[in-house]
Amino acid sequence: MDLRQLEIVQAIAETGSFTGAGARLHVSQSAISRQILLLEDEFHERLFVRLGRRVQITAAGEALLQLANRVFTDIRDTSASITDRQKVLSGPLRMVGGMTVCLYVFPQLIKEFRTHHPLVDIKIAVGGTWRLQRRVKSRQADLALLTLPVEDPALTSVPVLREELMLVMPVNHPLGDKSPVPVEALVGQPFIMFEAGSNTRRTVDEFFTREQIRPKVVAETENVEIIKSMVASGLGISLVPILTVERETQGGSLKVARIRSQQLVRETGWVYRADERPSRVVQEMMATLTRIAPQLQQSVDKAS
Repeated sequence: MDLRQLEIVQAIAETGSFTGAGARLHVSQSAISRQILLLEDEFHERLFVRLGRRVQITAAGEALLQLANRVFTDIRDTSASITDRQKVLSGPLRMVGGMTVCLYVFPQLIKEFRTHHPLVDIKIAVGGTWRLQRRVKSRQADLALLTLPVEDPALTSVPVLREELMLVMPVNHPLGDKSPVPVEALVGQPFIMFEAGSNTRRTVDEFFTREQIRPKVVAETENVEIIKSMVASGLGISLVPILTVERETQGGSLKVARIRSQQLVRETGWVYRADERPSRVVQEMMATLTRIAPQLQQSVDKAS
């Protein structure tokens, strides 16, 4: 069995006849028949059954057809990959992410990416998780960096970052003297929360449910900068990714603490369409974040 024979099986299945396959491949019908006979002799199985002027594929023929489809798809993908690597990356890349990602991950990520691929035109959009998933599915965006999980069969997600959620409070808050903070000390505290429905909020809500605490929510927003501003003004405390408060904790305007016997973690990952092989520019952006992830983690360690 060789590639030419697999190509013939594929052509017969798609055209429905030996004549049609010969016309597509620019060979005679007798040459097509001869190659099919050779395959049938090799496997001791009929591959096609004639039904008048048409043919019907058998189970054995279907098995070879599926093999042919896989082989030729792999060949095309490999060829495209080799050709892509020989090209200088250019053109547009449309990326989307939540507010926290756009503020604290994308700037460093894009700066690093541009040092290697300056001709790529990067466009950024921010929004809620559900709206951004729709943008990816409708091809309005090539790649998203979202809080996981993303439970949509039309999308593929690849985890890339794990961020600890920390209790954040004004520097003079009474809980600041208790590190780690006992769970029971959170009862009755005013909380400024991420918006309901977000995956980060889901992680926090699951924690409160698990500890049988009904939090006193005084404000909700998707904007982490608003959360930090409200906390600094004394309106309440919050749970936010540690990366987002690095500047404030080092500057002394906010204080962070862990909750005793708890580790609240949210996972962030790349999201793209499941029915398409990621383009080279998308693969390069994903690889860039993998490369700088340790630097982001170092920032987290300093903040904690």
